Amino acid sequence: MTALELLLRRDRWLVIGALTLVVVLAWIYMLAGAGMSMAPMAWTPEYAMLVFLMWWIMMVAMMLPSASPVILLFASVSRRQQALGKPFVPAFFFLAGYIVVWGLFSLIATGAQWGLQASGRISMMAGSGSQLLSATILIAAGLWQLTPLKQVCLRHCRSPLHFITNGFRPGVRGALRMGAEHGAFCLGCCWFLMGLLFYGGVMNLFWIAGLAIYVLIEKVAPNGLWIGRIAGVVLLVWGCWLLTLSMT
Repeated sequence: MTALELLLRRDRWLVIGALTLVVVLAWIYMLAGAGMSMAPMAWTPEYAMLVFLMWWIMMVAMMLPSASPVILLFASVSRRQQALGKPFVPAFFFLAGYIVVWGLFSLIATGAQWGLQASGRISMMAGSGSQLLSATILIAAGLWQLTPLKQVCLRHCRSPLHFITNGFRPGVRGALRMGAEHGAFCLGCCWFLMGLLFYGGVMNLFWIAGLAIYVLIEKVAPNGLWIGRIAGVVLLVWGCWLLTLSMT
């Protein structure tokens, strides 16, 4: 075994260990509640910050498992770049760019939660309390699953090899940018699915876990593209059924 192969193997296990630790800590944070009261609270700056952190850590817990193959691929290519005499950049910087994108989404989600809670339309655990809102969320998510843009983003997330190998950017800034670009595709793929948390409950751990498992299946299963389309049809039918109930 060559020195490069040894480094690649070591890097792989280091990255896997680090990602596993981050995901486990994120799930522990959510399981512990992280100080988030289930009772209605005034939206002070401190409480808003807690909600934002809750969303951001929840996104890390849900999205990082499905992003792990891309991060491992980046680490491998970066090490091979070093063997060609170019600077080695740790996968941490790619991960940082990826997480920043989901931080921006978490900021928007926090604002949406503030507005929906203030209007009494959702609760932290039970989710939407309005059949019309529930139907709207489900139909919107279902329609997004069937759009060409969703399919483009999902194909990128399922097969990022071309993006990593042919679009490799050197240096720390390049790694951050690549992580952010991949995060943008990932966000385009999953943002409406994350919006389903407003239906099932923002702090409903069963709903969170179910969505996380679905995202992983959609991105890594052999028939993930068709699974995504089928899920879109199911969400549309579900939403239309609730919409009919809301009108009766």
